Amino acid sequence: SEEVDYLDALDEEEMYISIPSVNTDEHNNILEALVPARHLGDFILEDVNLVDHVDVLTYQQAGLGMALIPFVSHDEAMRALAGANMQRQGVPLVKQEAPLVGTGVEEIVARQSNWCVFAKDDGEVMYVDANKVTVKYKKEGIADYKIESFYRTNDNTSFSQRPAVEQGQKFKKGDVLVDGPTSVGGELAIGINLRAALMFYEGYNYEDAVVISERVVRDDLLTSVHIREHKVEVRDTELGPELITADIPHVNDRILQKLDMAGIVIEGVKVKAGDILVGVIAPRGEKELTAEERLLRAIFGESASDVRDNSLRLPHGEEGIVIHTQRLSANKGDKLPPGVLEEVKIWVADTKKLGYGDKISGRHGDKNTVASIRPVEDMPFTADGQPVDIVLTPTFLKRMNMGQAEEVHFGLYAKLLKEKFAFPLFEDVNMEWLEREMKKQGYKIEQKTDLYDGRTGKKFPRKVTVGMKYVLKLHHIADEKVHARSTGPYTAVTQQPLSGKAQRGGQRFGEMEVWALESHGAPYALQEMLTIKSDDIKGRSSAYKAIIHGEKIESVNVPESFKVLIKELNALCLNMELISKKSQEVSENE
Repeated sequence: SEEVDYLDALDEEEMYISIPSVNTDEHNNILEALVPARHLGDFILEDVNLVDHVDVLTYQQAGLGMALIPFVSHDEAMRALAGANMQRQGVPLVKQEAPLVGTGVEEIVARQSNWCVFAKDDGEVMYVDANKVTVKYKKEGIADYKIESFYRTNDNTSFSQRPAVEQGQKFKKGDVLVDGPTSVGGELAIGINLRAALMFYEGYNYEDAVVISERVVRDDLLTSVHIREHKVEVRDTELGPELITADIPHVNDRILQKLDMAGIVIEGVKVKAGDILVGVIAPRGEKELTAEERLLRAIFGESASDVRDNSLRLPHGEEGIVIHTQRLSANKGDKLPPGVLEEVKIWVADTKKLGYGDKISGRHGDKNTVASIRPVEDMPFTADGQPVDIVLTPTFLKRMNMGQAEEVHFGLYAKLLKEKFAFPLFEDVNMEWLEREMKKQGYKIEQKTDLYDGRTGKKFPRKVTVGMKYVLKLHHIADEKVHARSTGPYTAVTQQPLSGKAQRGGQRFGEMEVWALESHGAPYALQEMLTIKSDDIKGRSSAYKAIIHGEKIESVNVPESFKVLIKELNALCLNMELISKKSQEVSENE
């Protein structure tokens, strides 16, 4: 019947509820004698006469992430869960597309995101640019819609709206006027449709690695914008207030050129690691002056009194373009923490193309890492000369997510028919309709096709599955994680190198790593790790000098950490004396 009942969890558990995809006649009578049903938390096959209700929608029990996965019923449960989670990890792209193969929920999600603007009534577009859309409704008259650009999210990605209409275009009530950061044409768009081949490729797609065409990088198909916020607080210190200024002593003029007269970086300039974003100086007390600085003051007088450079600099490993600056002042009534006179925020945007090591995924829990980026002319191509964009390993089937194979096949059919397919969850596919439509367009449904090697032009010995796959770029970006240290800062107490990329430090070599080198019998590598690469001050200085002059590296000295241990034992009233074999022989002779 058309009657709809709303049940709470307790009532639902007692009922016999079947699925909406059961076969019915023209009077909505169920035809099968046994139907799938759920009762008391179990899924069972039950007599049709016991069924009380039928679900309204096939996907009403699925969460949002699961409802967006086509053919999810053919994926193993843990893979479906991973696919639902990884859709949240996708970053907004510069160019994005709605999926060719979806579930029909994409438009609902985009509408409920509140980032899209839909027409309230019929009307006409009066004006469109990058900042606003002006429309004229039949009843309400003229309305302006401001377009948000480069809005920073909590995970440092960029949200930007886009006009979905053109000037002079007529629209109807409910049509999309402005697309959100993850929508195209009012449909959810968190990735890109790529032409995929399921085949082995010289080991480059071994163990979740993939081969990508250079076209994906060149055409910015998986390029994303990332925005980072940098902040500095100007405080009132004991020696006097800090000051924002462009007059910073002992700083290269090239760096100061990027600052305005007030000492804040100019919007639109390109900055790299170490560049000054906000020039801040603080008064320095007499006790902080070095001997050289005191000499200069004695020669040049008070005019040479130095200040401390507290400027905000772009952190190590970052670069980008300054897109916005904000200056808040307590004197102008802005609310700031106690003791803070001014606060300056700088937003720096950086465009990241797809690169080696970046993580991409589909919607079926299939995550991959970019292992090789090949020229377009070297990629495998079909008989019509079209190269593929991505080469995936066919061994993904061991993960029991058949849904992605079906997505590749039906994605190809959608591309050929120039249509978008929606496959609601847990519903059967109407293959008869698909065969008719393909036949009308002059196509046959083929599972595999001939593929040719782009480097030699020769045909591969076996036919290959080629189709369209929806690919997401995840926020695990290799460029933000890769790091190497040659020389850098050291800790004050132990004189060991700092750890971590942010501090320009090295990779930690701990106790278990020492055991690993011991077990492999690598004494010289181990000796270097624990001495000149760590806290042997004299040893590392002499080693650096020897490398510069091309000389042999001399033997190492006592590490600084050993000296720290001696001092700690001294603090416990324990006196440690090192007695060498040579000194023992001298005392015995005496």
